[in-house]
Amino acid sequence: MSFSPTSISLSPNTQPDDVKLALKLIFQPWLWKNGKAIKELEDEFKKYLGDGYTFSFNAGRSADLAILNALNFKKGDEVLLQAFTCNAAVNPIIHLGLKPIFVDIDDSLNLNPNDLKKKITFKTKAIFIQHTFGWPAQINEIKKISQQYNLYLIEDCAHALGAKYHGVLCGTFGDASFFSFGRDKVISSVYGGMAFTKDEKISENLKYFQKKVDFPSNFWILQQLLHPILMNYLILPSYNFLKIGQLILAALINLKILSKSVESVENKGKLPNYFPKKIPNSLALLAKNQFKKLEEFNSHRKFIAKIYQENLKNKNFVLPFSKEDNLREPIFLKYPILTKNSQKIISKLKKEGIILEDGWRNSVVVPPKTDLKEVYYQPGSCPEAEKAAKKIINLPTHINITKETAEKIVSLILKC
Repeated sequence: MSFSPTSISLSPNTQPDDVKLALKLIFQPWLWKNGKAIKELEDEFKKYLGDGYTFSFNAGRSADLAILNALNFKKGDEVLLQAFTCNAAVNPIIHLGLKPIFVDIDDSLNLNPNDLKKKITFKTKAIFIQHTFGWPAQINEIKKISQQYNLYLIEDCAHALGAKYHGVLCGTFGDASFFSFGRDKVISSVYGGMAFTKDEKISENLKYFQKKVDFPSNFWILQQLLHPILMNYLILPSYNFLKIGQLILAALINLKILSKSVESVENKGKLPNYFPKKIPNSLALLAKNQFKKLEEFNSHRKFIAKIYQENLKNKNFVLPFSKEDNLREPIFLKYPILTKNSQKIISKLKKEGIILEDGWRNSVVVPPKTDLKEVYYQPGSCPEAEKAAKKIINLPTHINITKETAEKIVSLILKC
């Protein structure tokens, strides 16, 4: 067994050129905050998404918060979003004094339009539509509902950069959208995010908000630059050798040398003080380097997803992304399967050096340590999401998963 694990969430996209860039930036502190890469990244996104306005931030959470702030809601207004989501999407809603209302999911792990209609009230002001793991939600149906009730439609594209519906890119259907460049997202700069809108008034509010917030501290920037370096040169190579890499990772996080993907306060419905902030130039450079590889990354994800699909169909699994659908072009950030034996399979593969625990399970608002009461989730209100959370296993599709590794994962799963 290799000392370096096969993982779905330990900085999966990182390649040698990304690590070398981060290492170079460590010794160029004059490039850490201000710099031309910020506007270049925004311009590249604008060109990619089409006519509209782009605004970069230090995280998808910050872009989420910026959009909500730009819409001038009042305290107590309700925002509808699907259950089986991350607290990073929910907490900006709570932070602004708004109330999240959870909607159940359909058989593709996305928001269910039928349950959505049942939960609209006179206090509802907006709908969040999440394209779960890069599979486009029922956009046209949900957009019709938003227009019928005069509600803002916000696309959560943290999983879906490059996914299309009817040949149109996700993120361009709603009044606004946000993307994430987190460590396990479609492209990764450890932290980072982008807000997009075609609406001129919303763009003016976003511009004002972005101008008002500051850059994160130099120490915070250093934490992010160290992440790909320490992960690839120290932690991953020794991860399975007497668990040395795991112990090093825990120690570095405890010593604040590395940051967490989700802070403990976020599990209680709050935001750390380093959100919202601008994206620093150094992380914009990392994001740009990954963005130029987007098509390569997504083509690879589709290739690996096909291996899982062809080998696991007609077995004792539910495959939410297996249906033939000419309307959608998913990008398969992860490939989910549903089974009653999820914990057994995850434990079995961990012994073989394959870590499938990614935090996206065992709760309708992930990570599992999220206090559901603090994020306003009412148990039993979204039964399909609760069932899926108990049964799901997400299989890795990222650029560092080879055909042979995917086939090994399939073989091990079928033996469980």
